[in-house]
Amino acid sequence: MSGKGAAPERAEERRYWAGMLTRIARPVLEAFAAGEAKARMPVGGRGEREDRRAFTHLEALGRTLVGLAPWLESPRLDRDEARLQEEFRVLARTAVAAATDPASPDFVNFSYEYQPIVDAAFLAHALLRSGHQLRERLEEPVRRNLAECLRATRSRKPFACNWLLFGAMIEAALCQLGEDWDRMRVDYAIRQHEQWYLGDGVYGDGPEFHWDYYNSFVIQPMLVDLLAALGPEYPDWVALQPAVDRRAVRYAAILERLIAPDGSFPPVGRSLAYRSGAFQLLAQLALQQNLPPELQPAQVRSALTAVIRRTLEAPGTFDDAGWLRIGLCGDQNGLGEPYISTGSLYLCTTAFLPLGLAPDDPFWTDAPRDWTAKRIWSGLDSPCDHALAE
Repeated sequence: MSGKGAAPERAEERRYWAGMLTRIARPVLEAFAAGEAKARMPVGGRGEREDRRAFTHLEALGRTLVGLAPWLESPRLDRDEARLQEEFRVLARTAVAAATDPASPDFVNFSYEYQPIVDAAFLAHALLRSGHQLRERLEEPVRRNLAECLRATRSRKPFACNWLLFGAMIEAALCQLGEDWDRMRVDYAIRQHEQWYLGDGVYGDGPEFHWDYYNSFVIQPMLVDLLAALGPEYPDWVALQPAVDRRAVRYAAILERLIAPDGSFPPVGRSLAYRSGAFQLLAQLALQQNLPPELQPAQVRSALTAVIRRTLEAPGTFDDAGWLRIGLCGDQNGLGEPYISTGSLYLCTTAFLPLGLAPDDPFWTDAPRDWTAKRIWSGLDSPCDHALAE
C-alpha cells in the first residue's frame, strides 16, 4: 500500500538516487558554471583521443541535463532535497548560458562535424523535460544564443538511422522556444521509424535490426516525447501516438525482464559505456506513469536501484576528480568504441528520470518488490510473457 509519505527506508532510497545523480552531474555543471569545463574535463577514450575534444563537452552537458531535467521540476521535496534541487537548477541554467555564449571560454561546438547533432538533441530533449526551470527561466539573451546554437546543427544531414530523431528533437525544442521550426524534419523522422518498426515493441536502427539498447538509449524515448509535444500539430501525428505508446510499453516490459537478480543485464551491442542509460525508456515510462500493467511502480524502482548500484558503485567508476570513466561495471576502457569519450558517458543519468515524481508518489512510497527475473530465479511462480499483438 502507498502512504502519504515514504517509510524511512524508502525515503533513504530516494536520497540515494538524488545523491548519486548529483554526484554524477556536479563535476560537469560546476565546471561549466565556472567557465572551466574545457580546462577541467578529461577527454577520455582509447589512447586519450584528441579528435573527440571538439565534441566531448557538449556531450557531457546535453547528456547530463537530459537525465537531470525532470528532477529540476519535481514538487513537494523535503528541505534538504529542495535545497539541493535549487542549487542544481541554478547550475544547470548557468551551464547552458556558458556553453551557448560565443564569448565564453566554454562555448561548445554546435557547427563542426556530425557529432554535435546528437548532443544538441539530448540538450533539446532536456528542454522538453524541464519546461519551466530549464527552458522558461532562461534569461532572454541565453534563450536567443541557445536557439542560434540549435539552428547551427541544420547545416549537416543526419544519417538514415536513429539520427533522424536527433534532427527532429532539435526542431521540437526550437518550437518550444517559440522559434520557427522545420515540420518536415519531424515528419520524416516519425514516418521513417514507422517504416522501420519490426514488431513486438522493437524498431530497427534504420532498416535493419541491431542487438543493442538503442531502442532505449534514443529511439523510443524520443519518439514518445516528440509525439507528446508536437502530435497535436497534425491529425496524422495524433493517429500514430497510440501505436507508438503501446510499443513503448511493450519494450519497457522487455527491459524490466532483462534486469538480472543482481542488477546486471546482458552486455550486448554497442555503447555499453552508457551504463544505466540502457534503461532510459523504462525510467521514462515510470516518470510518465505509463508502465506496463503487469509492472508495479515499486518493482521498477527496486529494479532500477539494482541497476544503478551495479553499474555506478563498482570500484574505478569515477576518477579522483569525480569524472566518470569508460566502462559498464568499473574502469573498462576496452568497452569504449572509437566515438566514446568522457562526455559520452553521462547518458547514464537517464536511469534517474523518476526523480521527477514527487516523493509522495507510489513509485517512492510503496514497499519494495522483487522484479521479474529476481522473482522467477528465486523459484516463485510468475505469469507468462506475451508478444505484442498488432
